[in-house]
Amino acid sequence: MQSQILPSRAALVDRIALQFEYGQNLIVLLGTSGLGKSYLLETFITDKYNDFNKAFVQVSAQMTDVQLMTQLLEQSFNAPLIDHNLSLSQNYYQLARQQQCGACLWVIDGGRHLSDELITELELLSKSAPNVLYIMIASQSKLPFKDAVNIHLEPLNLVESKQLMAWYFTALPYDEDPVFKTFLVEAQGNPSLLLAWQPNEQVADVIVKDKVSWRLQLLTLLLIIMLLIIGLVYKADMTQWWKDSNRQSNEQVLTTAITTEQVTQSKEQPIKAPSLVTEPQLVTKESANNDVPAIVGSLTESAIIVEQEKRPLTAIEEKPITEPALTKQQSQVVKVASNWYLEQPEDHFVIQLLAVTQQQVGNKFIVENKLESIVNTYQTKRNGKMWWVVTTGSFSTLNEAKQALQALPAGVRKNKPFYKKISKIKQEIARVDQ
Repeated sequence: MQSQILPSRAALVDRIALQFEYGQNLIVLLGTSGLGKSYLLETFITDKYNDFNKAFVQVSAQMTDVQLMTQLLEQSFNAPLIDHNLSLSQNYYQLARQQQCGACLWVIDGGRHLSDELITELELLSKSAPNVLYIMIASQSKLPFKDAVNIHLEPLNLVESKQLMAWYFTALPYDEDPVFKTFLVEAQGNPSLLLAWQPNEQVADVIVKDKVSWRLQLLTLLLIIMLLIIGLVYKADMTQWWKDSNRQSNEQVLTTAITTEQVTQSKEQPIKAPSLVTEPQLVTKESANNDVPAIVGSLTESAIIVEQEKRPLTAIEEKPITEPALTKQQSQVVKVASNWYLEQPEDHFVIQLLAVTQQQVGNKFIVENKLESIVNTYQTKRNGKMWWVVTTGSFSTLNEAKQALQALPAGVRKNKPFYKKISKIKQEIARVDQ
């Protein structure tokens, strides 16, 4: 038995033997060049019918009919006397009467070079031989036999193509290699083309997929879901905080909030004077409709500075304040001190308390929390709007900033202040002139 044979080819060898057992004495194996017909014939004649007299002949274009006849008879009979003036069948009948050769198996490779006379003689012997005679012929094209069984040799599938190459090449590329993958597709299961692979000439950079990438994707998905939940909880807490704050206010408020449409029409039509609301139920309703968040904090406090520096200013549109105008002293609380920030070392930290687009909101926040002596303010530009950002302190380390944050009033810490580097602030200040 030959050393190695693919499963599909081994199954085909068994199928051919089964056809002979069913009484079919002439079989033609058809297949294009390079599919391994010769290898299959060698396997068949080696593995099957070990008690037969076997003859294997490879026919070429230069071989004559007499030479082919001579080789077949010499491999089937013991020292036969061949008459070259007689045909193949006549010589076979004569030799069979002279000596008992037993059952015979003839395997002929290169059937396309057979002449019409030999084809006729082979078909005649397969039908009327005086003993058991099995004839198997391999050819690239169909031969003019009348009663022969034609079996087609199919190309290898992708799995067997890789298996065949693994037998002959010690180190094959990864399946993801685009060059190797293209080579397998273009070879179309032809063994001769597959064995023509040149490993030293086919080089490609292959990135092997991480086998645990699905774990990273799952972790990222869980992190996103957690952040969404935190955002929803934070939003609910802020809404409840504003509702509670508005309920505690029993003072009369002027309904000075106007809609966007009213602002765009202000040049054409004057705004009506605000009406005084005295009933508690109306006050609560108007307050809910004119709910203006003045304090913009971060979604979550993080100790990782890199993430904090990437966090953009929260875009919040502040509506006009619904309380009476601030005093002159209060309106001057927010002083832009950009030069102070520019003088600070870039690796220092500050605690950002507030970022708003209306200076009055910053004044109110500082006055209500009594922060006039410990805060600084700078201006920046984002989305075409000017922002006032209120910070406190200048700390050389993050631990100092954390300790200072714990010392802030509870009303300030409730709005989730966070840490920011001076280097980031300098970049935001530079946007004003852009």
